[in-house]
Amino acid sequence: MLVGLGVFHLRAHIAAGCGLIAALAISILAFGMPAEKAALAAGFGAAYGLMPIGWIVLNIIFLHRLTVENGSSVVLQNSIASVSDDRRLQLLLIAFSFGAFFEGAAGFGTPVAVTAALLIGLGFSPLAASGLSLIANTAPVAFGALGTPVIALSAVTGLDLLELSAMIGRQLPFFSLLVPFWLIWAFAGWRGMMEIWPAILVCGVSFAVPQYLVSNFHGPWLVDIVAAICSMVALVLFLRVWKPKRIWTSTALLGHAKAEEDARVAAGIGPEAAIDTTKSYDRPAVLRAWMPWAVLTVFVFLWGIPSVKAALDGMHIVKVPFEGLHNTIQKVPPVVAAPVIEPAIFNLNYLSMTGTGILLAAIVGGFAMGFSPVRLVGIYFQTIWRVRFSLLTIAIMLALGYLTRYSGLDATMGLAFAHTGVFYPLFGTMLGWLGVALTGSDTASNVLFGGLQRITAEQLGLNPVLMASANSSGGVMGKMIDAQSIVVASTATGWKNGEGPILRYVFMHSIVLAVLVGLLVTLQAYVPPFTALVPDVIIEAAPVH
Repeated sequence: MLVGLGVFHLRAHIAAGCGLIAALAISILAFGMPAEKAALAAGFGAAYGLMPIGWIVLNIIFLHRLTVENGSSVVLQNSIASVSDDRRLQLLLIAFSFGAFFEGAAGFGTPVAVTAALLIGLGFSPLAASGLSLIANTAPVAFGALGTPVIALSAVTGLDLLELSAMIGRQLPFFSLLVPFWLIWAFAGWRGMMEIWPAILVCGVSFAVPQYLVSNFHGPWLVDIVAAICSMVALVLFLRVWKPKRIWTSTALLGHAKAEEDARVAAGIGPEAAIDTTKSYDRPAVLRAWMPWAVLTVFVFLWGIPSVKAALDGMHIVKVPFEGLHNTIQKVPPVVAAPVIEPAIFNLNYLSMTGTGILLAAIVGGFAMGFSPVRLVGIYFQTIWRVRFSLLTIAIMLALGYLTRYSGLDATMGLAFAHTGVFYPLFGTMLGWLGVALTGSDTASNVLFGGLQRITAEQLGLNPVLMASANSSGGVMGKMIDAQSIVVASTATGWKNGEGPILRYVFMHSIVLAVLVGLLVTLQAYVPPFTALVPDVIIEAAPVH
């Protein structure tokens, strides 16, 4: 799949289909999985790809199209530009800080969809809007969706939730400080980054410090939301008293002129798409332009609250067991501590899905913008047609991810990493990266490899809390190359068949950042004073089986 996208430049749904065919062949012929079960596993993944992932993408694009049709997107773009005309500072505010808020409130593709759509509206090229949104959506991922990945990690490993939250909160703040610098360097180069380093430092520190404090002294639930709000407020206040000497107005990625030109043509964006920041709007017009996104923020936040989700699920939920797959596959040691039966129930909890909250926000915003019901329905069907191939791609890619999970392909790769011995802190971190790259979810990666991380750590005499946390912290760097995120970014920017260029752009960023996380985990495992950051738990080495 990756070679098809990155080397042969195949269309995303075709490359994904080739990957799925390969996975089916390996699962059935090499791993001995019954063909019926392989087909059911793929079908289960495809269903999850459409609901909830595709449901989020469809409805966020619907909202964006409403703002474009209404003209409020132009006003919104100017209001953001009024904070600063500098594209680098706009990128910090939207892609990193604002995106982190949506990651904390909803996760599952929402932040990339929202920020990429906003950046493309500001005049950023499709490659810049897509690639930079993916890079920015890293450090917040482990605490995304109100701490869901950490909660799942605690559930599958049996380790204390607050200890895991604290340990992840002693790893990721280093990268919450680094990623804003990395983001601007990737966009504007070293010189462009150094010209605004005070603003980047304010943005990173104001996120990293609350991230550490909330994760260590409260828990995983509100980490991203608190940190993102602090970062946005601190950056806006700082920009009131500080301005860069040179205003950067380019919206293209440095050194990617050919790819940028191709992306603009593919997305139908002219070379002069930059916003006219000399045009001003009165306060009521600006408030009306922000209104749909403010409504979206409220709905997404409400839909992310566990009690609200539980109440909506209680109203109506459809459980569809995939008979023939459900409870017919068993995970056994050393992949898990004790044998466990794998369920395969598709929960069609359409009321509590984040995409439903986004749809309601779009409808409320659409009425407030003056659209009639008939016009709303018309634009919605136009949006479905616009994203049809993207939805197909998401379904196929999730089918691939679920098939590798149920067939044992992922577990086999995980066990291979366990044989790296003293180097396991690095390779265990990369295992988390691999899990997210394959499944598209830090939560799924933690569920898949969390138990393995604990078992392997105990066999090697390492701290299980450290390695379980490393799975989540390393996994966040795989978020930028997972298939569903790339498709979401491409769709949000209107760039048809842009998945290949996006993947090629972010791939090395993802690997290098994941290795840096692995090196930090290695230091925390073996080298003082970094070892002081790890809970004081005595683990006796067990023989490796």
